[in-house]
Amino acid sequence: MIVAKAWRGKRYAVLGLARSGVATVRALVAGGASVVAWDSDEARRDEILPGTGRGTSSAGGGGIVPGVALADAPLHHQPAAGGPPPRAGEDLIVAPLDDLSAFDAFVVSPGVPLNTHPLAAAARVAGVPVVGDIELFAQARADLPPHKVVGITGTNGKSTTTALVHHILKTAGIPTLMGGNIGLPILEQEALPEGGVYVLELSSYQIDLTQTLDCDVAVLLNVTPDHLDRYDGFEGYAASKARLFAMQSAEHDAVIGIGDAPSAQIARGLSAKGEHLTKIAPGVCMDQSSWPTLQGPHNAQNALAAIAVVKALGVSEVDIDRGLVSFTGLPHRMEQIASYGGVAYVDDSKATNPESTAPALAAFDRVHWIVGGRAKGDDLDACKPAFGHVVHAYTIGEAGPKFAEILKDSMPVENVGTLDAAVRAAAANAKPGDTVLLSPACASFDQFRDYEARGAAFRAAVESLA
Repeated sequence: MIVAKAWRGKRYAVLGLARSGVATVRALVAGGASVVAWDSDEARRDEILPGTGRGTSSAGGGGIVPGVALADAPLHHQPAAGGPPPRAGEDLIVAPLDDLSAFDAFVVSPGVPLNTHPLAAAARVAGVPVVGDIELFAQARADLPPHKVVGITGTNGKSTTTALVHHILKTAGIPTLMGGNIGLPILEQEALPEGGVYVLELSSYQIDLTQTLDCDVAVLLNVTPDHLDRYDGFEGYAASKARLFAMQSAEHDAVIGIGDAPSAQIARGLSAKGEHLTKIAPGVCMDQSSWPTLQGPHNAQNALAAIAVVKALGVSEVDIDRGLVSFTGLPHRMEQIASYGGVAYVDDSKATNPESTAPALAAFDRVHWIVGGRAKGDDLDACKPAFGHVVHAYTIGEAGPKFAEILKDSMPVENVGTLDAAVRAAAANAKPGDTVLLSPACASFDQFRDYEARGAAFRAAVESLA
């Protein structure tokens, strides 16, 4: 795992024990830090340290649990109240967090809303830095073999571009790891050898929790309205994305898509970078015929950004071409999962807003569109230019009735309610050459754990047709 000498002897409070939180605890303890951790989910508390799920250290919720190792360093539960304090580098306490003033930093999951969570406010009042695992990685860089870091952000296309850059680098024989928002905690991975490249997908939430990440190549794909409940309006969200470049050294490279006004404005603010700034203009014609998993205008933009990144890292044209052709894509992102009777079934469950759904609709000639879930806005305006590609729509979830009303004058539409019903209805109506497309333009949380569970349910429904 990745650790930093700078953590030794310091005290950290960690809130959130999902995968990245657990990786953070492991790395901090292995690096010689003392950690107090908490999660409101009892199962997660018990997973990291059995015996803590139904209580706290002071209340006798488990006692000493020897031999429970989350890392190479031993982890123990704090004794009952009045016992000795934990020894830095050896002990982990799982207990509710209240007074943060004694900690050197408060480490939170990106899912913790910094604008409303009381502990985030308490940390700011106490003058305790509020950081995430990406900032801890930035602090560890000085202790790693010489390497480079690529940071990729944007409202849409982050995961595909991150995976594509990683794949091209691997094709070129360059040691590389990807991590961050793509679902792979960077701290739990083994450090790369000299000359390696870390490729990080970064959400705005992760950037908010990062202060010192100086990316050798920083990428902004686009900025469209999203996550506005976490920011003081759209301008605040765009400003979060722009911070990725504010952390960069002047001589490091920036790649920015300028197809929307906020991104173009950010690019104008970086004009002093000169040759170290690459702008990706919209509507560039490219021959994508040999890139089977990179179809559609949105993937043309993702590919252009990835090409600019790897060129900045010195990858040859031959290796770039090989990587584009052999890229297999990512699950739940324009993923064709079956073809029955000449009808293709495509899982684009990762499209959780209208802006990310629009290019998916435009990528196919005749679409049976499954749309709906927990809406992030009140309209589907971003999708309107591609309405002509839709031969029938099937609305699901909380947004189903509202979306059916929005779409009824533009296309045949049925409010079917569930994903399984939508698949059956689409299969009954589709003709050879058509595409049944799950591209919901919504979050999944009304009916599913996450977009991955929604995609898995779509696959199961499609496979039941065989």
